[in-house]
Formats: sequence, structure tokens, C-alpha cells
Amino acid sequence: MNITNIVTIAGLTFEVLGTILIAYMALSVHGRVRKEHVIDEKVISEMKREHALGISGIVFILTGYVLQLIGVAL
Repeated sequence: MNITNIVTIAGLTFEVLGTILIAYMALSVHGRVRKEHVIDEKVISEMKREHALGISGIVFILTGYVLQLIGVAL
């Protein structure tokens, strides 16, 4: 493995970790607001959908990461 591949993998790793951290923070905030019930039920329902979409986004990011690693390895 040459230095280009190592740098590429490191870059992909940092990008994925950063994206996941941002997504986790957003999901945590929504979870807290949902638990406190400070907002009406319509907003809470919307936040539950956003939560599911956020988790789907994390799955897509991780899948993309694995595919990119496979591409670099080939």
C-alpha cells in the first residue's frame, strides 16, 4: 500500500467520524426534546421521523465508507 492509499483511507476515516459525530449530536438533541415533551405532539411526531432518517443516514454513510475502502483496495 502506497502513501496515497494511506492518506485516502485516513481522510475517509476522519470524514466519516466527523459526519457521524454531527449526526449523533443532532439525534441526541431531538431525543432530549422528545423526552421532555416541551413541544406539542405534531412536532414530536415529526422529530421521530427525523430520528429514523438520521439513523438511515448513518447506515448509508457507513455503507459508503466500506464501499470506498473496497474501491481503494482494488
